[in-house]
Amino acid sequence: MAKQKAESNTDKPASFMYDAIIIGSGPGGEGAAMNLSKSHKRVAVIERHKAVGGGCVHWGTIPSKALRHSVSRLIEYKQNPLFSLTEKPQRLTFGDILSHASNVISKQSNLRSSFYDRNRIELFQGDASFIDRYSIKVTHADGSYEVITAPIIVIATGSRPYRPPGVDFSHPRIYDSDTILSLEHDPQRVLIYGAGVIGCEYASIFKGLGAKVDLINTRDRLLAFMDAEISDALSYHFWNSGIVIRHNEEFAKVEPHEHGVILHLQSGKRVRADCILFANGRTGNTDKLNLAAVGLKADGRGQLKVNECYQTEIDNIYAVGDVIGYPSLASAAFDQGRIAAKAIVSGGCSEKLINDIPAGIYTIPEMSSVGKTEQELTAAKIPYEVGRAQFKHLARAQITGTQVGSLKLLFHSETKEILGVHCFGERASEIVHIGQAIMEQKGPGNNIEYFVNTTFNYPTMAEAYRVAALNGLNRLSD
Repeated sequence: MAKQKAESNTDKPASFMYDAIIIGSGPGGEGAAMNLSKSHKRVAVIERHKAVGGGCVHWGTIPSKALRHSVSRLIEYKQNPLFSLTEKPQRLTFGDILSHASNVISKQSNLRSSFYDRNRIELFQGDASFIDRYSIKVTHADGSYEVITAPIIVIATGSRPYRPPGVDFSHPRIYDSDTILSLEHDPQRVLIYGAGVIGCEYASIFKGLGAKVDLINTRDRLLAFMDAEISDALSYHFWNSGIVIRHNEEFAKVEPHEHGVILHLQSGKRVRADCILFANGRTGNTDKLNLAAVGLKADGRGQLKVNECYQTEIDNIYAVGDVIGYPSLASAAFDQGRIAAKAIVSGGCSEKLINDIPAGIYTIPEMSSVGKTEQELTAAKIPYEVGRAQFKHLARAQITGTQVGSLKLLFHSETKEILGVHCFGERASEIVHIGQAIMEQKGPGNNIEYFVNTTFNYPTMAEAYRVAALNGLNRLSD
Protein backbone atom coordinates (compact mmCIF):
# COMPACT_ATOMS: atom_id res chain seq x y z
CA MET A 1 0.00 0.00 0.00
CA ALA A 2 1.47 3.31 -1.06
CA LYS A 3 2.04 5.77 1.74
CA GLN A 4 1.34 9.47 1.53
CA LYS A 5 1.83 12.51 3.69
CA ALA A 6 -1.46 13.89 4.89
CA GLU A 7 -2.22 17.49 4.14
CA SER A 8 -2.77 19.28 7.43
CA ASN A 9 -2.68 22.75 8.85
CA THR A 10 0.46 22.03 10.89
CA ASP A 11 3.89 20.60 10.21
CA LYS A 12 5.45 17.91 12.38
CA PRO A 13 5.91 19.38 15.88
CA ALA A 14 9.40 19.69 17.31
CA SER A 15 8.30 17.72 20.38
CA PHE A 16 5.40 15.48 21.35
CA MET A 17 3.48 14.86 24.56
CA TYR A 18 3.51 11.08 23.98
CA ASP A 19 5.26 8.53 21.79
CA ALA A 20 1.95 6.99 20.75
CA ILE A 21 -1.75 7.66 21.12
CA ILE A 22 -4.20 4.74 21.02
CA ILE A 23 -7.84 5.51 20.26
CA GLY A 24 -9.94 2.81 21.92
CA SER A 25 -9.32 0.41 24.82
CA GLY A 26 -10.80 -2.78 23.38
CA PRO A 27 -8.66 -5.86 22.60
CA GLY A 28 -6.82 -4.22 19.69
CA GLY A 29 -6.11 -1.00 21.56
CA GLU A 30 -5.03 -2.87 24.67
CA GLY A 31 -2.69 -5.12 22.70
CA ALA A 32 -1.03 -2.11 21.08
CA ALA A 33 -0.86 -0.02 24.25
CA MET A 34 0.61 -2.71 26.49
CA ASN A 35 3.29 -3.76 24.02
CA LEU A 36 4.31 -0.20 23.27
CA SER A 37 4.53 0.55 26.98
CA LYS A 38 6.68 -2.53 27.59
CA SER A 39 9.00 -1.16 24.88
CA HIS A 40 9.43 1.95 27.06
CA LYS A 41 7.15 4.20 25.02
CA ARG A 42 5.05 6.96 26.54
CA VAL A 43 1.51 5.90 25.70
CA ALA A 44 -1.85 7.64 25.98
CA VAL A 45 -5.14 5.81 25.49
CA ILE A 46 -8.42 7.57 24.70
CA GLU A 47 -11.64 5.80 25.67
CA ARG A 48 -15.02 7.42 25.12
CA HIS A 49 -16.76 5.34 27.80
CA LYS A 50 -16.33 5.49 31.57
CA ALA A 51 -14.62 2.10 31.82
CA VAL A 52 -11.99 0.41 29.65
CA GLY A 53 -12.53 -2.78 27.70
CA GLY A 54 -14.44 -1.58 24.66
CA GLY A 55 -17.35 -3.38 23.07
CA CYS A 56 -15.72 -6.75 23.76
CA VAL A 57 -16.08 -6.36 27.53
CA HIS A 58 -19.20 -4.23 27.81
CA TRP A 59 -21.61 -5.21 25.00
CA GLY A 60 -20.22 -8.06 22.91
CA THR A 61 -18.04 -11.04 23.69
CA ILE A 62 -18.03 -11.07 27.50
CA PRO A 63 -21.72 -10.34 28.22
CA SER A 64 -23.10 -12.67 25.55
CA LYS A 65 -20.84 -15.52 26.66
CA ALA A 66 -21.70 -14.94 30.31
CA LEU A 67 -25.40 -15.02 29.43
CA ARG A 68 -24.87 -18.17 27.40
CA HIS A 69 -23.08 -19.88 30.31
CA SER A 70 -25.92 -19.15 32.73
CA VAL A 71 -28.54 -20.47 30.32
CA SER A 72 -26.47 -23.55 29.52
CA ARG A 73 -26.16 -24.41 33.21
CA LEU A 74 -29.91 -23.96 33.63
CA ILE A 75 -30.57 -26.37 30.76
CA GLU A 76 -28.17 -28.92 32.24
CA TYR A 77 -29.91 -28.67 35.61
CA LYS A 78 -33.33 -29.22 34.11
CA GLN A 79 -32.13 -32.21 32.09
CA ASN A 80 -30.13 -33.85 34.87
CA PRO A 81 -32.04 -36.88 36.24
CA LEU A 82 -30.25 -36.47 39.58
CA PHE A 83 -32.51 -33.50 40.30
CA SER A 84 -35.72 -34.97 38.91
CA LEU A 85 -37.21 -35.42 42.39
CA THR A 86 -36.36 -31.95 43.62
CA GLU A 87 -38.32 -28.79 43.06
CA LYS A 88 -37.42 -27.23 39.74
CA PRO A 89 -36.57 -23.51 39.67
CA GLN A 90 -39.12 -21.08 38.34
CA ARG A 91 -38.63 -19.90 34.79
CA LEU A 92 -35.73 -17.45 34.70
CA THR A 93 -35.98 -14.26 32.68
CA PHE A 94 -33.35 -12.47 30.64
CA GLY A 95 -33.13 -9.90 33.40
CA ASP A 96 -32.46 -12.62 35.99
CA ILE A 97 -29.35 -13.85 34.21
CA LEU A 98 -28.07 -10.37 33.38
CA SER A 99 -26.83 -9.99 36.96
CA HIS A 100 -24.19 -12.68 36.41
CA ALA A 101 -23.10 -11.03 33.16
CA SER A 102 -22.88 -7.64 34.88
CA ASN A 103 -20.64 -9.12 37.58
CA VAL A 104 -18.28 -10.60 34.99
CA ILE A 105 -18.21 -7.33 33.02
CA SER A 106 -17.24 -5.42 36.16
CA LYS A 107 -14.45 -7.88 37.02
CA GLN A 108 -13.06 -7.82 33.48
CA SER A 109 -13.13 -4.03 33.24
CA ASN A 110 -11.48 -3.57 36.64
CA LEU A 111 -8.79 -6.09 35.75
CA ARG A 112 -8.04 -4.39 32.45
CA SER A 113 -7.97 -0.99 34.14
CA SER A 114 -5.27 -2.28 36.46
CA PHE A 115 -3.14 -3.17 33.42
CA TYR A 116 -3.06 0.50 32.38
CA ASP A 117 -2.14 1.61 35.89
CA ARG A 118 0.59 -1.00 36.20
CA ASN A 119 2.13 -0.01 32.87
CA ARG A 120 1.85 3.74 33.58
CA ILE A 121 -0.35 4.37 30.58
CA GLU A 122 -2.34 7.60 30.77
CA LEU A 123 -6.07 7.25 30.12
CA PHE A 124 -8.22 10.03 28.67
CA GLN A 125 -12.00 9.75 28.77
CA GLY A 126 -13.76 11.42 25.90
CA ASP A 127 -14.42 11.43 22.16
CA ALA A 128 -11.35 11.48 19.94
CA SER A 129 -11.10 13.33 16.63
CA PHE A 130 -8.16 14.21 14.41
CA ILE A 131 -6.91 17.77 14.15
CA ASP A 132 -3.98 16.71 11.99
CA ARG A 133 -1.90 13.57 11.59
CA TYR A 134 -0.09 14.15 14.90
CA SER A 135 -2.77 15.86 17.01
CA ILE A 136 -5.93 14.45 18.60
CA LYS A 137 -8.72 16.48 20.15
CA VAL A 138 -10.30 14.79 23.19
CA THR A 139 -13.78 16.16 23.88
CA HIS A 140 -15.12 15.44 27.36
CA ALA A 141 -18.74 14.86 28.41
CA ASP A 142 -19.07 18.42 29.75
CA GLY A 143 -18.06 19.91 26.42
CA SER A 144 -14.52 20.83 27.43
CA TYR A 145 -11.63 19.50 25.40
CA GLU A 146 -7.88 19.13 25.29
CA VAL A 147 -5.37 18.39 22.54
CA ILE A 148 -2.69 15.72 22.82
CA THR A 149 0.07 14.93 20.32
CA ALA A 150 2.21 11.96 19.30
CA PRO A 151 4.22 10.86 16.24
CA ILE A 152 2.22 7.60 16.09
CA ILE A 153 -1.57 7.19 16.23
CA VAL A 154 -3.31 3.80 16.45
CA ILE A 155 -7.02 3.63 15.62
CA ALA A 156 -8.67 0.83 17.59
CA THR A 157 -12.21 2.16 17.84
CA GLY A 158 -13.95 -1.16 17.17
CA SER A 159 -17.40 -1.53 15.65
CA ARG A 160 -21.07 -1.22 16.46
CA PRO A 161 -24.17 -3.08 15.26
CA TYR A 162 -25.31 -2.10 11.78
CA ARG A 163 -28.68 -0.35 11.94
CA PRO A 164 -30.64 -0.48 8.69
CA PRO A 165 -32.30 2.79 7.71
CA GLY A 166 -35.98 3.17 8.42
CA VAL A 167 -35.95 1.15 11.64
CA ASP A 168 -36.75 3.03 14.87
CA PHE A 169 -34.21 1.70 17.36
CA SER A 170 -35.49 4.10 20.00
CA HIS A 171 -38.66 2.00 20.24
CA PRO A 172 -38.70 -0.14 23.42
CA ARG A 173 -39.39 -3.33 21.44
CA ILE A 174 -36.62 -2.95 18.83
CA TYR A 175 -33.06 -3.88 19.81
CA ASP A 176 -29.59 -4.40 18.40
CA SER A 177 -26.89 -6.60 19.95
CA ASP A 178 -25.74 -3.71 22.18
CA THR A 179 -29.10 -2.47 23.44
CA ILE A 180 -30.45 -6.00 24.02
CA LEU A 181 -28.50 -5.90 27.28
CA SER A 182 -30.99 -3.32 28.54
CA LEU A 183 -33.98 -5.63 27.93
CA GLU A 184 -36.29 -5.34 30.95
CA HIS A 185 -39.54 -7.03 29.93
CA ASP A 186 -39.94 -10.82 29.69
CA PRO A 187 -40.60 -11.68 26.03
CA GLN A 188 -42.46 -14.89 25.29
CA ARG A 189 -41.67 -14.74 21.59
CA VAL A 190 -38.44 -13.26 20.22
CA LEU A 191 -37.69 -12.42 16.60
CA ILE A 192 -34.02 -12.33 15.55
CA TYR A 193 -33.13 -10.82 12.19
CA GLY A 194 -29.75 -12.08 11.03
CA ALA A 195 -28.53 -15.65 11.50
CA GLY A 196 -24.82 -15.00 11.73
CA VAL A 197 -22.72 -15.74 14.80
CA ILE A 198 -24.44 -13.17 17.04
CA GLY A 199 -27.94 -14.08 15.87
CA CYS A 200 -27.38 -17.80 16.42
CA GLU A 201 -25.88 -17.24 19.87
CA TYR A 202 -28.83 -15.14 21.04
CA ALA A 203 -31.27 -17.62 19.50
CA SER A 204 -29.73 -20.24 21.80
CA ILE A 205 -29.96 -17.95 24.82
CA PHE A 206 -33.60 -16.99 24.39
CA LYS A 207 -34.67 -20.53 23.49
CA GLY A 208 -32.87 -21.81 26.58
CA LEU A 209 -34.91 -19.37 28.65
CA GLY A 210 -38.10 -20.87 27.26
CA ALA A 211 -39.07 -18.24 24.68
CA LYS A 212 -40.33 -19.02 21.21
CA VAL A 213 -37.71 -17.93 18.71
CA ASP A 214 -38.00 -17.02 15.03
CA LEU A 215 -34.59 -16.75 13.35
CA ILE A 216 -34.56 -14.90 10.03
CA ASN A 217 -31.62 -15.86 7.81
CA THR A 218 -30.79 -13.74 4.78
CA ARG A 219 -28.83 -16.66 3.28
CA ASP A 220 -29.67 -20.24 2.32
CA ARG A 221 -27.97 -21.96 5.28
CA LEU A 222 -26.73 -21.18 8.76
CA LEU A 223 -23.10 -20.11 9.15
CA ALA A 224 -22.03 -21.12 5.65
CA PHE A 225 -18.36 -20.43 6.44
CA MET A 226 -18.32 -23.45 8.76
CA ASP A 227 -17.90 -27.06 7.67
CA ALA A 228 -21.26 -28.14 6.23
CA GLU A 229 -21.73 -31.08 8.60
CA ILE A 230 -21.11 -28.87 11.62
CA SER A 231 -23.48 -26.10 10.51
CA ASP A 232 -26.06 -28.76 9.58
CA ALA A 233 -25.74 -30.15 13.11
CA LEU A 234 -26.57 -26.74 14.53
CA SER A 235 -29.52 -26.36 12.14
CA TYR A 236 -30.90 -29.73 13.23
CA HIS A 237 -30.37 -28.91 16.90
CA PHE A 238 -32.19 -25.60 16.48
CA TRP A 239 -35.02 -27.30 14.60
CA ASN A 240 -35.25 -30.05 17.20
CA SER A 241 -35.43 -27.49 20.04
CA GLY A 242 -38.27 -25.61 18.36
CA ILE A 243 -36.47 -22.63 16.85
CA VAL A 244 -38.13 -21.60 13.59
CA ILE A 245 -35.51 -20.76 10.94
CA ARG A 246 -36.59 -18.86 7.84
CA HIS A 247 -33.91 -18.92 5.11
CA ASN A 248 -33.41 -16.57 2.14
CA GLU A 249 -35.50 -13.79 3.63
CA GLU A 250 -35.01 -10.00 3.57
CA PHE A 251 -36.92 -7.50 5.69
CA ALA A 252 -39.11 -4.89 4.05
CA LYS A 253 -40.15 -2.95 7.14
CA VAL A 254 -40.70 -3.22 10.88
CA GLU A 255 -44.08 -2.28 12.28
CA PRO A 256 -43.69 -1.55 16.01
CA HIS A 257 -46.55 -1.59 18.52
CA GLU A 258 -46.78 -0.89 22.23
CA HIS A 259 -46.43 -4.55 23.20
CA GLY A 260 -44.64 -6.05 20.20
CA VAL A 261 -43.55 -5.82 16.59
CA ILE A 262 -44.55 -7.15 13.19
CA LEU A 263 -41.73 -7.85 10.74
CA HIS A 264 -42.75 -7.53 7.10
CA LEU A 265 -40.53 -9.60 4.82
CA GLN A 266 -39.95 -8.98 1.13
CA SER A 267 -41.42 -12.42 0.43
CA GLY A 268 -44.76 -11.17 1.73
CA LYS A 269 -44.59 -12.97 5.08
CA ARG A 270 -45.42 -11.17 8.30
CA VAL A 271 -43.88 -12.40 11.56
CA ARG A 272 -45.13 -11.24 14.95
CA ALA A 273 -43.13 -11.20 18.16
CA ASP A 274 -42.86 -9.45 21.52
CA CYS A 275 -39.57 -7.88 20.42
CA ILE A 276 -37.02 -7.97 17.62
CA LEU A 277 -33.23 -8.19 17.77
CA PHE A 278 -31.36 -6.95 14.70
CA ALA A 279 -28.08 -8.85 14.38
CA ASN A 280 -27.22 -8.41 10.73
CA GLY A 281 -23.68 -7.08 10.44
CA ARG A 282 -21.53 -4.41 12.07
CA THR A 283 -20.11 -0.99 11.18
CA GLY A 284 -16.66 0.36 12.05
CA ASN A 285 -16.59 3.27 14.50
CA THR A 286 -14.85 5.81 12.28
CA ASP A 287 -17.57 8.34 11.50
CA LYS A 288 -16.70 10.72 14.36
CA LEU A 289 -12.91 10.65 14.02
CA ASN A 290 -12.73 13.48 11.47
CA LEU A 291 -10.66 11.29 9.17
CA ALA A 292 -10.85 13.94 6.45
CA ALA A 293 -8.41 16.06 8.46
CA VAL A 294 -5.67 13.51 7.75
CA GLY A 295 -6.74 12.37 4.29
CA LEU A 296 -8.17 9.00 5.31
CA LYS A 297 -11.50 7.63 4.11
CA ALA A 298 -13.41 4.64 5.45
CA ASP A 299 -15.41 2.31 3.21
CA GLY A 300 -19.19 1.90 3.25
CA ARG A 301 -18.98 -0.21 6.41
CA GLY A 302 -16.80 2.31 8.25
CA GLN A 303 -13.66 0.18 7.85
CA LEU A 304 -10.09 1.24 7.05
CA LYS A 305 -7.59 -0.39 4.72
CA VAL A 306 -4.21 -1.35 6.18
CA ASN A 307 -1.06 -3.13 5.01
CA GLU A 308 0.56 -6.17 6.61
CA CYS A 309 2.04 -3.95 9.34
CA TYR A 310 -1.42 -2.47 10.05
CA GLN A 311 -0.41 0.91 8.64
CA THR A 312 -3.11 2.93 6.94
CA GLU A 313 -2.43 5.03 3.85
CA ILE A 314 -0.97 7.65 6.21
CA ASP A 315 2.32 6.17 7.37
CA ASN A 316 2.20 7.29 11.01
CA ILE A 317 -1.42 6.16 11.52
CA TYR A 318 -2.19 2.51 12.21
CA ALA A 319 -5.48 0.64 12.65
CA VAL A 320 -6.31 -2.69 14.31
CA GLY A 321 -9.33 -4.74 15.37
CA ASP A 322 -12.89 -4.61 14.07
CA VAL A 323 -12.24 -1.25 12.42
CA ILE A 324 -10.22 -3.01 9.69
CA GLY A 325 -12.77 -5.81 9.14
CA TYR A 326 -11.97 -9.52 8.84
CA PRO A 327 -11.56 -11.53 10.98
CA SER A 328 -13.31 -9.23 13.50
CA LEU A 329 -12.46 -11.42 16.48
CA ALA A 330 -11.36 -10.27 19.92
CA SER A 331 -8.63 -12.92 19.92
CA ALA A 332 -7.24 -11.69 16.59
CA ALA A 333 -7.51 -8.03 17.64
CA PHE A 334 -5.19 -8.62 20.62
CA ASP A 335 -2.61 -10.09 18.25
CA GLN A 336 -3.09 -7.33 15.68
CA GLY A 337 -2.39 -4.74 18.36
CA ARG A 338 0.68 -6.64 19.51
CA ILE A 339 2.04 -7.04 15.97
CA ALA A 340 1.36 -3.39 15.14
CA ALA A 341 3.24 -2.31 18.29
CA LYS A 342 6.26 -4.40 17.32
CA ALA A 343 6.17 -2.96 13.80
CA ILE A 344 6.08 0.57 15.25
CA VAL A 345 9.07 -0.12 17.51
CA SER A 346 11.18 -2.07 15.01
CA GLY A 347 10.13 -0.37 11.80
CA GLY A 348 9.19 -3.65 10.12
CA CYS A 349 6.88 -6.66 10.29
CA SER A 350 8.76 -9.61 11.70
CA GLU A 351 5.53 -11.28 12.84
CA LYS A 352 2.26 -12.05 11.09
CA LEU A 353 -1.19 -13.12 12.24
CA ILE A 354 -1.47 -16.90 11.97
CA ASN A 355 -3.25 -18.26 8.88
CA ASP A 356 -5.50 -20.71 10.68
CA ILE A 357 -7.40 -18.62 13.21
CA PRO A 358 -9.84 -20.78 15.23
CA ALA A 359 -13.51 -19.90 15.11
CA GLY A 360 -15.52 -20.29 18.30
CA ILE A 361 -19.28 -19.90 18.18
CA TYR A 362 -20.98 -19.91 21.56
CA THR A 363 -24.33 -21.37 20.69
CA ILE A 364 -25.87 -24.11 22.84
CA PRO A 365 -24.10 -26.46 22.11
CA GLU A 366 -20.93 -24.68 21.02
CA MET A 367 -19.28 -24.91 17.60
CA SER A 368 -15.61 -24.47 16.81
CA SER A 369 -13.26 -25.08 13.91
CA VAL A 370 -9.76 -24.43 12.64
CA GLY A 371 -8.24 -25.15 9.25
CA LYS A 372 -9.94 -26.34 6.08
CA THR A 373 -13.49 -27.58 5.67
CA GLU A 374 -14.45 -30.64 3.65
CA GLN A 375 -15.91 -28.35 0.99
CA GLU A 376 -12.64 -26.41 0.64
CA LEU A 377 -10.53 -29.57 0.41
CA THR A 378 -12.84 -31.10 -2.18
CA ALA A 379 -12.78 -27.93 -4.30
CA ALA A 380 -8.96 -27.85 -4.10
CA LYS A 381 -8.79 -31.57 -5.09
CA ILE A 382 -6.75 -32.45 -2.00
CA PRO A 383 -7.03 -36.15 -1.06
CA TYR A 384 -8.21 -36.37 2.51
CA GLU A 385 -9.83 -38.73 4.95
CA VAL A 386 -12.17 -38.13 7.88
CA GLY A 387 -11.94 -39.32 11.47
CA ARG A 388 -14.94 -38.90 13.77
CA ALA A 389 -15.67 -39.28 17.47
CA GLN A 390 -19.22 -39.07 18.81
CA PHE A 391 -19.41 -37.49 22.26
CA LYS A 392 -22.11 -39.94 23.33
CA HIS A 393 -19.45 -42.68 23.29
CA LEU A 394 -17.07 -40.84 25.63
CA ALA A 395 -17.13 -41.67 29.32
CA ARG A 396 -16.59 -38.03 30.37
CA ALA A 397 -19.55 -36.87 28.29
CA GLN A 398 -21.73 -39.59 29.78
CA ILE A 399 -20.68 -38.55 33.28
CA THR A 400 -21.41 -34.86 32.69
CA GLY A 401 -24.55 -35.44 30.66
CA THR A 402 -23.21 -33.48 27.68
CA GLN A 403 -23.46 -36.20 25.06
CA VAL A 404 -24.69 -34.10 22.14
CA GLY A 405 -21.93 -33.44 19.63
CA SER A 406 -18.89 -34.81 17.89
CA LEU A 407 -15.32 -34.11 16.84
CA LYS A 408 -14.24 -34.37 13.21
CA LEU A 409 -10.63 -34.49 12.02
CA LEU A 410 -9.70 -33.98 8.38
CA PHE A 411 -6.26 -35.27 7.38
CA HIS A 412 -4.26 -35.86 4.19
CA SER A 413 -4.72 -39.40 2.93
CA GLU A 414 -1.02 -39.80 2.09
CA THR A 415 0.99 -37.61 4.48
CA LYS A 416 -1.53 -37.91 7.36
CA GLU A 417 -1.11 -34.18 7.98
CA ILE A 418 -4.06 -32.69 9.87
CA LEU A 419 -5.85 -30.25 7.59
CA GLY A 420 -8.89 -29.26 9.63
CA VAL A 421 -10.50 -29.74 13.04
CA HIS A 422 -14.25 -29.26 13.51
CA CYS A 423 -16.20 -29.69 16.71
CA PHE A 424 -19.84 -29.43 17.74
CA GLY A 425 -20.82 -29.83 21.38
CA GLU A 426 -20.23 -28.54 24.88
CA ARG A 427 -16.73 -27.08 25.35
CA ALA A 428 -16.07 -27.19 21.59
CA SER A 429 -14.24 -23.86 21.74
CA GLU A 430 -11.77 -25.38 24.24
CA ILE A 431 -11.46 -28.81 22.63
CA VAL A 432 -10.45 -27.41 19.23
CA HIS A 433 -7.21 -25.94 20.56
CA ILE A 434 -5.67 -29.38 21.05
CA GLY A 435 -5.95 -30.05 17.34
CA GLN A 436 -4.81 -26.52 16.53
CA ALA A 437 -1.58 -27.04 18.51
CA ILE A 438 -0.70 -30.12 16.43
CA MET A 439 -1.72 -28.45 13.16
CA GLU A 440 0.69 -25.61 13.84
CA GLN A 441 3.64 -28.01 14.04
CA LYS A 442 5.81 -28.02 10.95
CA GLY A 443 6.90 -31.13 9.07
CA PRO A 444 6.38 -34.57 10.64
CA GLY A 445 5.13 -33.02 13.89
CA ASN A 446 1.74 -32.47 12.23
CA ASN A 447 0.47 -36.03 11.95
CA ILE A 448 -2.81 -37.61 12.99
CA GLU A 449 -0.89 -40.56 14.48
CA TYR A 450 0.18 -38.23 17.29
CA PHE A 451 -3.23 -38.72 18.85
CA VAL A 452 -2.93 -42.50 18.72
CA ASN A 453 0.55 -42.56 20.25
CA THR A 454 -0.24 -40.08 23.03
CA THR A 455 -1.77 -41.15 26.34
CA PHE A 456 -4.67 -38.91 27.36
CA ASN A 457 -6.15 -38.52 30.81
CA TYR A 458 -9.19 -40.73 31.21
CA PRO A 459 -12.01 -39.88 31.32
CA THR A 460 -11.71 -36.57 29.46
CA MET A 461 -13.22 -34.87 26.43
CA ALA A 462 -9.71 -34.72 24.96
CA GLU A 463 -9.95 -38.48 24.49
CA ALA A 464 -12.16 -37.68 21.48
CA TYR A 465 -8.96 -37.00 19.54
CA ARG A 466 -7.72 -40.56 20.06
CA VAL A 467 -11.10 -42.00 19.09
CA ALA A 468 -11.36 -39.80 15.99
CA ALA A 469 -7.77 -40.54 14.94
CA LEU A 470 -8.31 -44.29 15.19
CA ASN A 471 -11.57 -43.97 13.29
CA GLY A 472 -9.85 -42.09 10.47
CA LEU A 473 -6.80 -44.35 10.27
CA ASN A 474 -9.08 -47.40 10.15
CA ARG A 475 -10.67 -45.92 7.03
CA LEU A 476 -7.28 -45.89 5.34
CA SER A 477 -6.75 -49.57 6.04
CA ASP A 478 -10.24 -50.67 4.98
